[in-house]
Amino acid sequence: MEEELLKLKFPIGEFIKPDHINNNQISKWIDDIERFPNKVNQLTDNLTIEQLNWRYRPEGWTIKQVVHHCADSHMNSIIRFKLALTEDTPTIRPYYEARWADLIDGNDDNLQDTVALLKGLHAKLGKLLRNLTPEDLSKEFVHPEHEKHFRLDETIGTYAWHCNHHLAHIKQAIDYKGNF
Repeated sequence: MEEELLKLKFPIGEFIKPDHINNNQISKWIDDIERFPNKVNQLTDNLTIEQLNWRYRPEGWTIKQVVHHCADSHMNSIIRFKLALTEDTPTIRPYYEARWADLIDGNDDNLQDTVALLKGLHAKLGKLLRNLTPEDLSKEFVHPEHEKHFRLDETIGTYAWHCNHHLAHIKQAIDYKGNF
């Protein structure tokens, strides 16, 4: 039972940083990041309010919370990239994702504004990421929750995984019709 719940929580598995990150890998990750908003829109555009409230796993978020969470998370991500690019190994500020998901905007049945935000944000993020130099890619920030340094090249992979991870959650909720 525990293994089944873990599969529902991580339908594509957890992010594993490659031993070597090359330009082709980075380009593929950026492609995933840039395509994400349109994929979210395709999956959610015709869902009813009842369907937007389907969960991807027991005690997991609803589809609408997943979409709103991605906007919150990816707004934080661009700030983390910019801090690392403009400061010397800054310590980023974490936030309480679950608490944010419970706020009124994280439970809005209308995804139109959030998808529009994702489209603009991901276009801006893609432009930034596609123009990073090898020196930029090696810059780091510190995540105080993990007590660890994260390089920007690795972080691109983490956010590409994050996009695909939550797309899989949305698909999972739709496939199971919110029932497990």
